[in-house]
Amino acid sequence: MTSLPISAPSWAKLPRRHMPVLATLTLLLVMYGIGVSQYRAFSNVQVVFNVFIDNGFLLVIAVGMTFVILTGGIDLSVGSVAAMTAMVSAWLLQSGLPALPVLVIALLIGPTLGFLMGCAIHFFDIQPFIVTLAGMFFARGMCTFISDASIPITDGFWTTMSQYRIGDPRGNFVSISVLVAFAVVLIAAYVLAYTRLGRNVYAIGGNPQSALLMGLPVGRTRIAVYTISGLCAAIGGILLSFYTLSGAPLIAIGMELDVIAAVVIGGTVLTGGSGYIFGTVLGVLVLGVIQTLITFDGSLNSWWTKIVIGGLLFAFILLQRLIGIRYK
Repeated sequence: MTSLPISAPSWAKLPRRHMPVLATLTLLLVMYGIGVSQYRAFSNVQVVFNVFIDNGFLLVIAVGMTFVILTGGIDLSVGSVAAMTAMVSAWLLQSGLPALPVLVIALLIGPTLGFLMGCAIHFFDIQPFIVTLAGMFFARGMCTFISDASIPITDGFWTTMSQYRIGDPRGNFVSISVLVAFAVVLIAAYVLAYTRLGRNVYAIGGNPQSALLMGLPVGRTRIAVYTISGLCAAIGGILLSFYTLSGAPLIAIGMELDVIAAVVIGGTVLTGGSGYIFGTVLGVLVLGVIQTLITFDGSLNSWWTKIVIGGLLFAFILLQRLIGIRYK
């Protein structure tokens, strides 16, 4: 008798670079299933919408970080840049400047600082960790320089954007920040998948030396991704000011670590060259669902969020190493 060949299961035929994203999706579904089984209100659609509302600014900043990490870099300044953007916005509005000029000025802060950091990284061949750490200290120092106390925002445009809700007849709703975050996600996904810049980002993250030998604009692309990260941090800072209706010097401390965790949990490899915007969205949702589960429980300290995120981050880094996703 002749034995029939045993075919491998369909999941085993998937490219290895897709496995971290699938693992994140599976984790998210399992966590949501646990929430639904433990808490009746968890199955409410508004609970999912609230995760997006509470993390819209984090999602936008994580999109910018995805570009940076895909090139093998890191940006530690994003939390402080977001805080500085919110602080500058609150200060200018308090000074009586109209909302439109404030928006323009606020949106210029992040990409300007990101462009300068990208130039320092490329032209002076300094490690991104050091340059962006300096940017983090500068932006956080500027927050305290502007004011050592929280500045409330009472401008009509800001309060309208903060309170405006888009809903359905059943009472479910999302905020303007969620729509802005979705728009940023779609634009970023298109850029990475269908533009020359996106192909260059993956190529540089895969192997910078080979990309240089192929004639790709390595320096220009690196400067571009830090500028994009700065722009996303500025947009996130504006959304954060919509969310809190204030600017505070100590706001968003440690946010850069949450952003990096979301990107890595979403399947983007820290060494660069592999990752997807969709995975980053899943990573942010995982963090949001963890916070929601702890809130629903009511008996756990908020620090459990950090403990669980730390464990997941360690697990996903090990997963990346085990499946061999690394391009040199």
